[in-house]
Order: sequence, then structure tokens, then C-alpha cells
Amino acid sequence: MTVRQLTIFDLEFTAWEGSLASHWLAPGEFKEVVQIGAVRFHGQGGVLQESFDCLVRPRVNPHLSDYFTALTGISNDRVAKEGVDFESAYRRFLAFAGDSLIAAFGRDDWVLEENARLCGLKDTAPLPRFLNLRDWFDAQGFDTNRLHSCDIGPLLGVPFEGRKHDALCDARSIAEGMRVLINRGAKLP
Repeated sequence: MTVRQLTIFDLEFTAWEGSLASHWLAPGEFKEVVQIGAVRFHGQGGVLQESFDCLVRPRVNPHLSDYFTALTGISNDRVAKEGVDFESAYRRFLAFAGDSLIAAFGRDDWVLEENARLCGLKDTAPLPRFLNLRDWFDAQGFDTNRLHSCDIGPLLGVPFEGRKHDALCDARSIAEGMRVLINRGAKLP
């Protein structure tokens, strides 16, 4: 199967000092989605077509840590004003993705599924087919072990636009890096 169009997405989820090192296993820590950002990407030539950006109000840990706010720039006030519940954000994201393949730099699909379970969602549509872009970038000769989504575009010579660790800006960085590699001859699955 050749990918003609895919939805590249990135998530920002609750975090605390040390949560990455402990894999969010400390008591009370969950990867609750706070932002979903996505771009629709046309595989032929890597054209970005549309974007999606949605803030989410976390339920288990509704107060964002200072660490998270410093990292992402997303404040408690902004989430209170602009955020929606996870179910609404999830349904909007699925509508945006439509029937396209979805892709992320890592297993963000697992985070979405974990949040659906955490929120008790039973009647929602399942996620579309998923592509882990870490594997794709690894296949292109990159060691992605210590990289974040925001690192991809700059690694390939594309200046980063916006704020790092903003889900939409990071999704664009991934897409721009993919575009560079596709224009150099890399093939999507």
C-alpha cells in the first residue's frame, strides 16, 4: 500500500519534573492529553494541506504543573478558557483524520487509547490505522532514540517555527522533515 495522504499528529500531555525518567509511574501520574495538534500531509511531494489544534482539560490532574507550563507554554488559565473535555477533542481529531492513516513520532496512539480508557469512553470509533514515524525515520538512517518531534525539521535543515513542545508546531516539524526526505527520494510505506 502506498500512502497518498496521512494525518501527522503530536500530543502534549501532563508531565512533572522527572516524569519522563520514571515513565509516568509515580503515584497519581497519568499521561493526560492537554493538546492535540495535527496536519494533513499529502505524501506526493509532502504538501501540508490543513491543520488541527485542540486544547484538552485533564480530569485526573486538572491543575497543570509548573514544569509542564514552562515546557509547553500552555497555562492553566488557557486550558480553562479554551480547553474541551477529552471525548470532544478525540471525536474532533477523528473527524479531522477521516479515513487517512494517522502517524506520530512515537506511540502517541497508545496515549490516545489510554486517555479513552481513563475517561471511560466505550462508544467512540477506534483510531484509524497508525504509523510510528520513529521507525520510518530510523529506516532513513536517523537514530531517533534521543529526539523529540520538535527536533526533526531542524535536523533536516528546516527552521523550527513557533514554540517547541506545542503539539501543532511539533506536528509541522515532523511533516517538514518528512517532506525534505521525500524530496530526496525517501519512500513512505
